[in-house]
Amino acid sequence: SLIEIVRVLYDDVLRVRPHEPRWPDRDRFILSKGHGCPSYYAALARRGFFPVDWLPTLRKLGSPLQGHPVMKKTPGVDMTTGSLGHGIPIGAGMAAAGRLAKLDYFVYVITGDGELNEGIVWEAVQSAAHMRLGRLIALVDNNGWQSGGFIQDVSGLKDLSAPFAAFGWHTQEIDGHDFEQILGAIESAQAETERPSVIVAHTIKGKGIPFTENDNNWHKRVPTRAELEAALKFLGDD
Repeated sequence: SLIEIVRVLYDDVLRVRPHEPRWPDRDRFILSKGHGCPSYYAALARRGFFPVDWLPTLRKLGSPLQGHPVMKKTPGVDMTTGSLGHGIPIGAGMAAAGRLAKLDYFVYVITGDGELNEGIVWEAVQSAAHMRLGRLIALVDNNGWQSGGFIQDVSGLKDLSAPFAAFGWHTQEIDGHDFEQILGAIESAQAETERPSVIVAHTIKGKGIPFTENDNNWHKRVPTRAELEAALKFLGDD
């Protein structure tokens, strides 16, 4: 559900140097919902941070591509994630550090709607607003699901923009599968210099493949070879 957001960030937005992953002036990116890392790794490989032929080693013993991103193993990964809810707090720290160091980088965080159950998120949302961290931009992958089920059944949180707005964040809502809307919302957030921004991206889990769309069983499933071939056909791969 987050692949279009990641694609826009790495193809059109992020100021990075693949040959110099730790370049001090680079924009920072945190994939807070770390289990979404296959899309992240694909984007990093496409951008040239490491060879594309690393991708089939995902989660294999000794692979630099772990089941959650690890900054000390994978070139281009700015922060190890996996303990849900930590992306916005860490991103706020990075944004504050950048201001103290007089660096002009942006910090982008993709968080899941299920992660918003975590109290640490809202402590950071409040602190980021108080510190006026205008170079912090969070994108919520609002696909309506978390591991344990449908968001509304688990937590009851429906209007995700409202609590961010109440804390003083600049808020927007978009179709998270529309490239133009994603880019336009990011550009609008970049122009908001006095407060942090959140973009609530409405998405569909398993988008584009009829037998995976909105089916939470695929949260942890691995496709068979036949299912993979069928999925690729639906996605237009000849």
